[in-house]
Amino acid sequence: MFADFTMPLGAQTAKPELEVLRAQPSRQTLARETPLVLVHGAFVGAWCYQAHMLDYFAGQGFRCYAPSLRGHGQSEGHAQLDYAGIRDYVSDLARVIDDVPGPPPVLIGHSMGALVVQRYLERYPASASVLLAPVPPHGLMASSWRMAMGDPLLFARFGMMQTLGAQRVDADMARRAVFSDRVADADIHRYSGLIQRESQRALWEMNLNAAGRPWMVADKRPVRVISAAEDALFASPETQAVARLWRADWTQMAHMGHAMMLEPDWQVVGDDITRWLWAKGIR
Repeated sequence: MFADFTMPLGAQTAKPELEVLRAQPSRQTLARETPLVLVHGAFVGAWCYQAHMLDYFAGQGFRCYAPSLRGHGQSEGHAQLDYAGIRDYVSDLARVIDDVPGPPPVLIGHSMGALVVQRYLERYPASASVLLAPVPPHGLMASSWRMAMGDPLLFARFGMMQTLGAQRVDADMARRAVFSDRVADADIHRYSGLIQRESQRALWEMNLNAAGRPWMVADKRPVRVISAAEDALFASPETQAVARLWRADWTQMAHMGHAMMLEPDWQVVGDDITRWLWAKGIR
């Protein structure tokens, strides 16, 4: 049986209003010319970058923008979320970047957001891209199978969340899925209260094929892939496959779970990205 994502007439807003979180360098900080746009992954919104990363990169001189894709965070489209696909998310990202002044931005995408970034690059330019814990080229099937075999209760609870709503998320589920044991209980409780359902269509598309298509990218710029050593969703060889596909730099962050931007050592990730951009001449 195939999932039916046929959109009822008038069900999807062509251009939903999007939440865009921003952070700007202070007057005392030497501002960089190239802006930075951060794209969240599945089940969350732009808030995942607001906790640490936006202010951090603004402190490094970047003008920062973090949109919540349609149906996420405070953006419009929650009622039509299940009809939104990766192409719709790319359209959202493109609309946000159209309003960002300066040269093509540096794009940072996490998990599903890393796939959105890869698809964006097929149509639009970027100065550089960073893919954090990206969805593997073969999609979500292997990850889902590992979870079903290794932690069947967690797998079942994910299914319940998608069916019955985000109120089924609790701190234990969030920790086992995306965080390391080093994240404080208070933070886990706060973040788990913000987790939401994801589009069934987007999940289905990632199940079928999540491979980047670098041969479709006309203006190839530097790409870096960053993996998390304690990622319960995507194993290191899977993120390395993304790096090989793009002929990209690859590195792994020790003692971190899937949601690297919310881990206690999140600044290690930020410092790595900043040094890499500087080495690539991004100013």
